[in-house]
Amino acid sequence: MSSIWMRTALILIGLAVAPLAQAAVDSYRFAHVTIATPWYIFIFLLMGVFAPFVLMVILAWRNAMRKPTSEITEEGQNPSHQ
Repeated sequence: MSSIWMRTALILIGLAVAPLAQAAVDSYRFAHVTIATPWYIFIFLLMGVFAPFVLMVILAWRNAMRKPTSEITEEGQNPSHQ
């Protein structure tokens, strides 16, 4: 008797999963790939690759514009130096 219930359960699971497999196969019909798609992917990845370099340049430039600590201490000790 349990063998019949097991077979019935397997058949019902198989029938439930079959439409999902069909939907997965047909999902490529809805993916509209045009000639512009590789360019969109390229530009998206290009921004991701170059963003750290842009941040590095900004931080280096900001750090270069700061006065060294030796100049700051010399100005505090020598008031005539301008």
